[in-house]
Amino acid sequence: MRIVRCIYQHQPTYGIVQGEMVHRLRAGSPFAGPLEPAEPIGRLDELRLLPPCEPTKIIAVGRNYAAHAAEQQVEVPAEPLLFLKPPSALIGHEEPIILPAESQQVDHEAELVVVIGRRGKDIPRQEALRHILGYTCGNDVTARDLQRRDGQWTRGKGFDTFAPLGPWIETGISPADLRVLCRVNGVPRQDGRTRDMIFDIPSLVSYISHIMTLEPGDVIYTGTPAGIGPLAAGDVVEVEIEGIGILRNPVQAGTRR
Repeated sequence: MRIVRCIYQHQPTYGIVQGEMVHRLRAGSPFAGPLEPAEPIGRLDELRLLPPCEPTKIIAVGRNYAAHAAEQQVEVPAEPLLFLKPPSALIGHEEPIILPAESQQVDHEAELVVVIGRRGKDIPRQEALRHILGYTCGNDVTARDLQRRDGQWTRGKGFDTFAPLGPWIETGISPADLRVLCRVNGVPRQDGRTRDMIFDIPSLVSYISHIMTLEPGDVIYTGTPAGIGPLAAGDVVEVEIEGIGILRNPVQAGTRR
């Protein structure tokens, strides 16, 4: 089942995709009741898609693929390496990534993203999947030069537009072995599989929940495979994940303040 969040009658609205049509979600929110469709609200290709959920926090995992750690010339972590991106960084499908004037190297990072469906704290690994609503595509956009210069990641990962998410939430799929691709202007950059994660999805959900309570709608960017590279104004970057779909974002230059 595909769950979208879109603009309908000038308001953010959750819907369910059935064929080419989007139907309003009867419960109003996928976190408030059964996933049942109500009346149709429009064709998918005619609606403006928003980020598919509204997280209280965006948790991200660094160096979760050995090949990516190797290309960055850093060690593989013994435990999941976590950082946060602000909710103000979120953008949806087809919204532009804005390159900040402060950075000379902004990279793409294609990632499978977990969407939490049930509140949880100290979740056992064997129960972790029960707390997941579904999965979507994400791009952990990073100002690489600022990340390296600062010695910590808040600025380099936290600019507005640096958390593209979408185009929808896909339920009922296994995250164990999905292909993760990134293309820039149609040219392949990244091509990996989630089976190569150092820490798998249940382990990540359990680990994070022992640190912070996971709320419905929270998202976890689960790490990027090798092949990260720079973005330039005028580019179009696509993240495609098997069983989910394609997240597409144009890239624009920012203005100097």
